[in-house]
This record gives sequence, structure tokens and C-alpha cells, in this order.
Amino acid sequence: MSLLARPFPAALAAVALAAASCAFATAAHADQFVEAADGAAIDCVLARGALTRIALVNDGFANVSKMASGYPYNDFEVTHEPVRGDIYVSVPLQYASAKVSFFATSSAGHVYKFACKVEGEEASQLFVTNPALARPDAAEWEGQAPTRDEAAIRLIEAMASDAVLPGFRARAELSRPRRTDSLEVQQVAEYEGAELTGQVFTLRNLGPAPIDLSHERDAPAGALAGALAFAFGRDTLAPGETTQAFLVFAKGGLE
Repeated sequence: MSLLARPFPAALAAVALAAASCAFATAAHADQFVEAADGAAIDCVLARGALTRIALVNDGFANVSKMASGYPYNDFEVTHEPVRGDIYVSVPLQYASAKVSFFATSSAGHVYKFACKVEGEEASQLFVTNPALARPDAAEWEGQAPTRDEAAIRLIEAMASDAVLPGFRARAELSRPRRTDSLEVQQVAEYEGAELTGQVFTLRNLGPAPIDLSHERDAPAGALAGALAFAFGRDTLAPGETTQAFLVFAKGGLE
């Protein structure tokens, strides 16, 4: 992952500015972010014919309980992955019901009821945050960094690894794709803290030639007021390839 500072890519700057004032409905296959307390019921969307990963932020699953349908070859499966504490839900194509429900207990002793619709077609991820586990809060975490720039880099690293930092609220935020020449940019998530806001973008090369992202820096340095840093998932994007970009700015910097 390549970390860079100002100036910003023109396409990335344009979509970030647009995302500050206009949001669109989240697609069913996008990553889902849910905040839930102990004992809460969690609504979500599961993929049919593909895996859905469910992860607890700052915690992990210890046990899963579900009722058998009586039709073992047509039943959904919940697999516990003990290393990270994640669970994976597999719903076969022939599963009759449009809903799935089960209980899960976390390592911290919290119980969650999952009541999910089955309508997605692509593998997806669900991240669950329990406010009781968000300690220290974002302001304290940001204060531990030597400088605000260092805090911004730490936030980028967390977003790149699908982690949610203590005190940050993460949510899916799907914007309308915007295109500059052959580079398409679309915002897919936002992380909001006490002082910093992070945004995650998907970059697609729709052209016939590779794109050198390290040279995509033709936006004016002041295009994003309050912006601190951004990073690309890779330096070069081949035709048809997709990667992610991560942008961090001071909260309120785009207002």
C-alpha cells in the first residue's frame, strides 16, 4: 500500500467532494456495518450461493447456536473461524426460506441474535460494533499519536485491514461512480471519529492501458480543505483491475 500526501488525484478529489453533499442507497453486496448492544437483534443481508463473513470489532465470536431445518442438504451453515473469531454463513441456492436466524455469543460474553434476509448474490462482509467495547474513545486514541498526520496514517492502515478503531463509527456509504478519463472512482465506506474522518473508495481502470496511480496527482493542493493523507492499494492499475483508495481529512474539513 502506497501512502501519499497532497496533492490529490483529480478523480478522487471530485468524488470525495461530491460524497460530502450527496449519498445514495447502499447496494446489497456492499460491506455492511452495524452497531449493536448485548442482546440486540441484528438485521443484515446474506448472500445466497456465496459466503458472508461476520466479524466483531474489538471482540470475536466464541459460539454459534442455530436450529437444524431437518433438510441437511438444503440448510444454511454457520462456520466458526477460531483464529480471528469470525463466523462465515453459507446459504445454498436451494435454501427455501428468504430469511435466516441464529444466535452467536462473543468472547466478551455478549449475545447477538441475527435475523437476516437472503438476497445478496456476491460474497460480502458484516462488521458488528458494540459501543460498550469502544474504549478508549476516538479522541483518546487520536491523542496517542505524535502528530495528526501520524493519526491519519494509522486510520488509513486500519481501514485497509477492515478494522474499526475504538470510538470510530463505520458505515457503508455508496456514492455514484465518477469517471476521469479511464479511471472510475466510487466511495464505498466512511469512518467517523472525534477529530478525523476516513473514506474508502473503489478505483477501477476502465481503459485499455495501465494507470500509474502514483502520477495521478493533478488536483490542486487545496482541493480538499482539511485533507491530511491518502493511500492507494497499489501503485499501478492494469486494464480491468480494481483496487481501493483511502482518504483521511479533519472532521468538518469538507463542509
